[in-house]
Amino acid sequence: MTQRVFTRVVLCLALLTAATVAVFGQTIAAPTAPVDANAARAGKPIDGLTANQLKYFNDGKDAFGEVENVADDGLGPRFNLNSCAGCHAQPAVGGTSPASNPQVVGGVAPQSQVNRLVNLGLISANGPVREVRFKSDGGVHDLFTIVGLRGTPFGCNINQPDFSSHLNDIIFRIPTPVFGDGLIEAITDASILNNVRSNKPFGIRGHENRNGNDGTLTRFGWKAQNKSVVIFAGEAYNVEMGISNEVFPDERGEGGNPDPTVCSPKASPNDQSGFDATDPVQSPSDAIKFANFMRFLAPPTPSCNVGSNCSGSVNNGSRLFDSIGCSTCHVRSFTTGDHPVAALNRKPANLFSDLLVHNMGELGDGVSQGNAGPDEFRTAPLWGLGQRVFFLHDGRTTNLGVAIIMHAFAQRGSLNQFDFTPNPHSEAEQVVVNFLQLSPSQQQDLVNFLRTL
Repeated sequence: MTQRVFTRVVLCLALLTAATVAVFGQTIAAPTAPVDANAARAGKPIDGLTANQLKYFNDGKDAFGEVENVADDGLGPRFNLNSCAGCHAQPAVGGTSPASNPQVVGGVAPQSQVNRLVNLGLISANGPVREVRFKSDGGVHDLFTIVGLRGTPFGCNINQPDFSSHLNDIIFRIPTPVFGDGLIEAITDASILNNVRSNKPFGIRGHENRNGNDGTLTRFGWKAQNKSVVIFAGEAYNVEMGISNEVFPDERGEGGNPDPTVCSPKASPNDQSGFDATDPVQSPSDAIKFANFMRFLAPPTPSCNVGSNCSGSVNNGSRLFDSIGCSTCHVRSFTTGDHPVAALNRKPANLFSDLLVHNMGELGDGVSQGNAGPDEFRTAPLWGLGQRVFFLHDGRTTNLGVAIIMHAFAQRGSLNQFDFTPNPHSEAEQVVVNFLQLSPSQQQDLVNFLRTL
């Protein structure tokens, strides 16, 4: 570390949700704050939509919340959940993982399949919604199959992946919120590239991710690997629900091997445009409807405005956010570029992200996507942070103070104890040192500020 003051932090398992961190054997309070349960802060359409645009938003929201089935919609043959809104539920439709995991308690898959995953420790009732990837191939390996579900064709007998033999190969991802994605999509490449500088303070670097075909910037997903909300929606429909569509028209199979055709009772693409629809709002395919909903979905409203109606603690936390270096990566605001939709044209996007990918050292998951390496992640937008339950790419903690520390300390130890040792490869190292050198009340002020977002 730049200042070798904090050479070891030991964190007990209970502290992933609770209260104290031991530094040099001395217990200190891990700053935390409750989840803001005010769902009215999120889930609304963006201001300024026309009456017709609002119709597309509402129709997209309905499609986003639809529970898919095998026979009518083409669910599977492999899937992680049966609804977009099931994953993106907290604190409102379009958000992230809810506190109670529908993969376990939602009745989405046969109980025998659920129990097998719970027993392996891959999912839990009170844990986040999870997607499983194998580091060895980088790909998503869906948790469930349609075998045992209503509508599954006779003769479909595919098995879940053999997760038990890959336990050391598994990494997790949790759903990213899609609030404000239309504003993010409307930010110009040039604006994002303005954040790529060699002389950033606090040892921060960062670089853009790019599309391998046309060389333009990508910006959606944990590694900024997807270019647009249409690609993001089409890929998720195919990967997370197994529903082929006009963006991703083929069934996935498992590990690169197609599943038997008997397991796909609906022809591919399962989801396509409504060519015979008489109502223009009904003509887009579901994947495009999802994209319309995400594009017109407003970012969450902060619970107070810094410098106006926030508490003294929150105002101080906002100042500390800048002074210790958080805003070097979590850039407070962009302005969108020219856009044909007036509601997205030249608008502020207060997302608290530079949309670049940064080296996070051992917090990395070992998977490369585009120009984002195995140790790198996109700076996660922080708008809506005050209403999230689980933090970091895999939802490993519910304590916001612990999540900050994890930006620069590597996880060690057994299932009963976590030993945090210096993580010198993380670009966030100096910023976390700065955070740890704050007084307990200052640390709490910073967390209180983050919870207003």
